[in-house]
Amino acid sequence: MTTELVEIPGYVAGTWTIDPVHSGVGFTIRHLMVSKVRGRFGTFEGTVVTGADPLESSVTASIDLASIDTGNAQRDEHVRAADFLDVAEYPTMTYRSTGVRRDGDGHILDGELTLRGTTRQVPLKLEVEGFGPDPFRQDDPFKGARAGFTATGEINRLDFGIGDRATVPGGALGLGEKVEIVLEIQAVLRTD
Repeated sequence: MTTELVEIPGYVAGTWTIDPVHSGVGFTIRHLMVSKVRGRFGTFEGTVVTGADPLESSVTASIDLASIDTGNAQRDEHVRAADFLDVAEYPTMTYRSTGVRRDGDGHILDGELTLRGTTRQVPLKLEVEGFGPDPFRQDDPFKGARAGFTATGEINRLDFGIGDRATVPGGALGLGEKVEIVLEIQAVLRTD
């Protein structure tokens, strides 16, 4: 397969550490089929490697499942339990990219998501938000240079053994099967 060099303004090849203070790992799922519940994970880490050719880039990430926050402590405890995330047995979720490809004017990040001991292919629509110097580093603004990315995708929670297909009166699922994923990532260039 030939790769075509993609023009990305200000692009910098290198190894980047995900900055959890300026990043977000969020999700949305339908509840009782009449509304959506949003949540996020507060503790995560990862590395982005931008290749000389952007299509040769990669990502690895790990998310602490106990750090889930849906805005309701009782619900969070239930989601951490064995019938959902089973945090006691599977404390982390990981993602490892397997490739980057063009998709029209954008990109797709292909990769493997491991959750509750199950690994599935999960492609993410990738937007490169930009690259830039750290304005607070007057000595050398490219020490600590920043890169921004947005990635979105979807999983079926049943593929990972999360919850069940319980219905409510009227036959609707109590909890939607599809989980929308939204990642807003800022990363810092490593200089070591």
